[in-house]
Amino acid sequence: MIANYHTHTWRCRHADGTEREYVENAIKAGLKILGFSDHTPQVYPGGYRSSVKMLPSELEGYVDTVLSLKREYKDDIEILLGLETEYLYTLWEPLLKLIEPYPLDYMILGQHYLGDGMHEKYTGMPTMSAKYLQDYCSQTKEALETGKFLYFAHPDVVWYMGPGRIYEEEMTKLCRYCAQAGIPLEMNLLGVREGRNYPDERFWKIAAREGNSVIYGSDAHHAYHVYSPGAIAMANRYLKKWGIPRERVIDVIGREAKGWLR
Repeated sequence: MIANYHTHTWRCRHADGTEREYVENAIKAGLKILGFSDHTPQVYPGGYRSSVKMLPSELEGYVDTVLSLKREYKDDIEILLGLETEYLYTLWEPLLKLIEPYPLDYMILGQHYLGDGMHEKYTGMPTMSAKYLQDYCSQTKEALETGKFLYFAHPDVVWYMGPGRIYEEEMTKLCRYCAQAGIPLEMNLLGVREGRNYPDERFWKIAAREGNSVIYGSDAHHAYHVYSPGAIAMANRYLKKWGIPRERVIDVIGREAKGWLR
């Protein structure tokens, strides 16, 4: 693993450590690219505040910190400025207006909530509702159609426990769209490390059949998780078992890999 685009900071309220610690650990591990992608702030109506995202007032400090480290460590590692973003229908345009002044390198799509993000449960909670699964697939597809996202983070986070044929049908359509649009799917190493409901074998067997490309994301909430060799080894075994060949695993997005090796 030579690049990680999925890195959080303390501002999301469920991560710890300083940004410098993440950078130092990435350098020590031999990463060539470290992308910070903390949970994007949202401009919620009515004074609503999320407990798992930075506040809009913290965005400037986040940007300044990452850009400062980018300059300081330019000879040691390439640091990118990003956001892990949710596509929330009524809040999308206000979000674009909020982030427009800042020199972001990328956004990744991480859909933790549906609708407007204020009235729905976390997508990783078990559900028997076919409609909930369908809403997840339609909302994320609409997000990806904006062309704003580098890749799709933990696309298999939605924990549908209903009939397998419905999961197969909905996720096949989503994977097929991503394959045709050239949008990589993230094998989320946090899910691997913690034994969460994702990675979901059902999803990745569909992705194998549909020809999707894959990228590993550390989803680091602690500095020592920037590079997790045990989780990477396990993810390699999963993909081999589920039928995704190594040549479909992307090391670096959007540029030539310069001969770097995983």
